[in-house]
Amino acid sequence: MSDIIKWQYQQKLITADQAAQLVKSGDMVQYSEFAMFPNILDEALAKRIDELENVNIRSISFTQVPKPVAADPERRHFFMEDYHFSAVSRHLHDQDLCNYIPFTYHQGPRAIRKYVDIDVSFIMVGAMDARGFFNLGTSNSVTPAALDKSKIIVLEVNESVPLCLGGNQESIHLSSVDFIVEGDNRPLIQLPKVPTTATDEKIAAIIMEEIEDGSCLQLGIGGLPNAVGELIAKSDLKDLGVHTEMLVDSYVDLYNQGMISGARKTIDKNKMVYTFAMGTNKVYDFLDNNPFCASYPANYTNDPRIIGLNDKVVAINNCLEVDLFTQVCSESAGTRQISGTGGQLDFIFGAFNSHGGKGLICMNSTYTDKKGQMHSRIKPTLSPGAIVTVPRSMNQYIVTEYGIAQFKGKSTWQRAEALIGIAHPDFRDDLIKAAQEMKIWRATNKID
Repeated sequence: MSDIIKWQYQQKLITADQAAQLVKSGDMVQYSEFAMFPNILDEALAKRIDELENVNIRSISFTQVPKPVAADPERRHFFMEDYHFSAVSRHLHDQDLCNYIPFTYHQGPRAIRKYVDIDVSFIMVGAMDARGFFNLGTSNSVTPAALDKSKIIVLEVNESVPLCLGGNQESIHLSSVDFIVEGDNRPLIQLPKVPTTATDEKIAAIIMEEIEDGSCLQLGIGGLPNAVGELIAKSDLKDLGVHTEMLVDSYVDLYNQGMISGARKTIDKNKMVYTFAMGTNKVYDFLDNNPFCASYPANYTNDPRIIGLNDKVVAINNCLEVDLFTQVCSESAGTRQISGTGGQLDFIFGAFNSHGGKGLICMNSTYTDKKGQMHSRIKPTLSPGAIVTVPRSMNQYIVTEYGIAQFKGKSTWQRAEALIGIAHPDFRDDLIKAAQEMKIWRATNKID
């Protein structure tokens, strides 16, 4: 590292309390995303609660409660907004302490550059390298766009952050930074493995029939993706590729078993492409300075035109409910915000564009409420207030433990028939009656 770079670094070095003083009433403050939560800067900002009003704090998927928000339960000083709800944001939303920002993930960077003005960005990064670059670590999806729109950029340096190679826009140079705060190097958040259920395993077994040698995978996190990963690991599949939104532990397991090579990908050959990563140290250690992995902003990873350039894309996503018109809700329970649109729509669209691609929406056919009563997730119409995540015109496949249904090229009655065929048997008669009343059923229809 040259003396001039060292000197420039020292000139921009301030304390967290000094950084918090840069925030003024009425400001928009952008935090870094997901596992890259800026801990020290957040704590310093909370100390100024009595001095500030109408400060808006934004991020994607908060992994912990911002301390300014926790200290302001009446929401007089700080407003929290999230581009993709986590459990943290969902809990705060239930207390009227957080709002969702609707957006389609691949459009996120462009939307920020066009329409969002950011006064101060608090961004956690890895340690500066010899050339003066700070790596954005595990979260690259909209942070580059936020940095482009920020009037003041403050970096919180954390030496625990893995060096995540690009791709592109995975780093920011010292010359583009206003101030630097050295953090306490605390480890990144650890997400424990979600256990799989017997139903997950049934759905995973159906999904496995759709995966071939050379398939390019997009998996999320949770019991079902874990079940799929476990079945793939037991199979003889080979030359799998990865082009995903979220990189999780299960990909590491498949790579270590020699099942992921990326050799048959059309673009980013021999690379695992992602826009953010979250899991345990297994995935963080795997990413560190690993040239097999490529971090890109979401306007690349999630662009349906880019996704579709690879052959045999298999996109596996979950939903909360689907109606007989095949509209998919994946982000709300009625009016209660559960998650966000995220990249689900991007990958369903992109997988359809892919030669041999399949966009799979997966769900347990039923759920049980707090009173122990079972309900169907396949409904005549979506629950009042439910948000449509994937419109019927773009829906390709639905998978439950009772089978798989494809909807492209099918009329409303054909869709209803196919969907009822994979509903829980206890609810099929009622669904048929509802379809008849809505005139999307033919008398000749038969459900086994």
